[in-house]
Amino acid sequence: MSDKPQPRPRDAYRHFLPITTRWMDNDVYGHVNNVVYYSYFDTVVNAYLIRAGVLDVEHGQTIGLVVETQCNYFAPLVFPQAVDAGLRVAKLGTSSVRYEIGLFAAGDAAPAAQGHFVHVYVDRGTRRPVALP
Repeated sequence: MSDKPQPRPRDAYRHFLPITTRWMDNDVYGHVNNVVYYSYFDTVVNAYLIRAGVLDVEHGQTIGLVVETQCNYFAPLVFPQAVDAGLRVAKLGTSSVRYEIGLFAAGDAAPAAQGHFVHVYVDRGTRRPVALP
């Protein structure tokens, strides 16, 4: 039995954001560097929160801090390439949310990578956890 997670299909995700890879995303091996995938995760999560009207980047009193992140890689992404970043909410806690993300080469049914972010929502000033609305 393998411990490697199985890729979730495109239809497992409810929200999508198109992302275009950039020249600077590639590394010496000719593909998007592993650390860049986390910036794509951050982008799709925060774009979703802004669109939903629950994140005010400049003035909001509640902000989400990443306390856990993880990624599994199944296929390379390269520059130039269109990517569809899929997002779903996997778990709601009292002050935390686990977001799961799939990164798909445009049109592909299987992800090139998938992973998660856990945000703990805190008061901007005190950095103490606050209950989700």
